[in-house]
Amino acid sequence: MQLLTIRNLSKQFGENTAVDRVSLEVKSGSFVGVIGRSGAGKSTLLRMINRLNEPTHGTIEYDGTVVTDLKGVALNEWRRNCAMVFQQFNLVGRLDVLTNVLMGRLTTVPTWRALLTMWSDADKLDALETLDRFGMADFAAQRCDQLSGGQQQRVAICRALLQRPQIILADEPIASLDPKNTQMVMDALKRINDDLGITVICNLHDLDIARDYCDRLVGMTEGRVVFDDIPENFTENFSQSLYGIEANDPLMNSQADLNSPKVIPLNRLINHA
Repeated sequence: MQLLTIRNLSKQFGENTAVDRVSLEVKSGSFVGVIGRSGAGKSTLLRMINRLNEPTHGTIEYDGTVVTDLKGVALNEWRRNCAMVFQQFNLVGRLDVLTNVLMGRLTTVPTWRALLTMWSDADKLDALETLDRFGMADFAAQRCDQLSGGQQQRVAICRALLQRPQIILADEPIASLDPKNTQMVMDALKRINDDLGITVICNLHDLDIARDYCDRLVGMTEGRVVFDDIPENFTENFSQSLYGIEANDPLMNSQADLNSPKVIPLNRLINHA
């Protein structure tokens, strides 16, 4: 079984420590939810796994390969194998849905072919089948900037799938979506995990959603992991400690910014964990 191993991973921006000595092991086929307040280090952690941010200290390994040592072609191959889904979708609004999805092939086709949109029939068929899997095939010829937020996020997920990754890193993929589109996007990620066996690591604010979809929760605060267990063991006490508010508080079940609640001292969090 393939294993993603993170050892003592840290990231500093000047004097600020965004991620502080994080160690995790993620088995292939897992659906891991990374939870915590804004500024807890969740996004930085995912960006380091993909090597969009370089770690200050520590190592990342996958299936025996030291990811933190990769350069050039090998690094590009890792980024293909470890696809990112962003909160802001990162689609080209003036281009149609099909072309945006085909951009997932950029790591495997010559640049000149992509610039001239000379995609193979096999690539086009793969893109259309992927769109159809998530109910977006009817929008293939439509400009992306004419879609709703939830539709755009599903297009972004389809683009990530066209990379044929083994891991998908989803960075707050539902943060700007309404409840209906939130469910559709999370259902799409869950189907990818269940049907294709792709490992999903997903940053989330909403605890109810994290409990419903993830088979493991990793709680972060001040850049450190303070909870790592199954959702059933994430009790209300942990919720209060991690967020500083009650688990059933309306803020806890919304996409609101959670910067305002009281911060619980780190030593208390560690004692809970």
